[in-house]
Amino acid sequence: MKPEARHAVCPGSFDPVTYGHLDIISRTSQLYDEVWVAVFHNASKNAVFSVEERLELLRETTSDMPNVRVASFKGLVVDFCSEHGVGVIVKGVRAVSDFDYELQMAQMNYGLGGVETVMMPTNPLYSFLSSSMVKDAAKWGGDISPHVPEVVQRRLVERMRQD
Repeated sequence: MKPEARHAVCPGSFDPVTYGHLDIISRTSQLYDEVWVAVFHNASKNAVFSVEERLELLRETTSDMPNVRVASFKGLVVDFCSEHGVGVIVKGVRAVSDFDYELQMAQMNYGLGGVETVMMPTNPLYSFLSSSMVKDAAKWGGDISPHVPEVVQRRLVERMRQD
């Protein structure tokens, strides 16, 4: 079965989800009938939040987007696409370095599963923002409220206090 192009996936680690992520997800939800936000398991990354916690935070922060679904996956994103009838991967790109990496991934994903990739330029308000920077700022007591929803800020600050 060839996936329908009107279904898209926004894959990532989302550790934690930021306003930059939510902007890409929201804009994607305006272009496609159904959008999957797929949290991938990556054992090589030292995550602050478990996959289950990231799923919970994403469900809460995307609850106002009725055509957005949240799930997790292990393995290849093209396999996730095949299992869920998704024809398009949407990736936010902040800079040329993101584009270079995402272009290689897009070509590999097309070769592996025939899945197209749409690269969406990040809103300039979030062009500098990354989950790693948010975690570092939170770790050292910085104000992360402009960069993440309140629920994420609260949970991240609590988590950093535990460490």
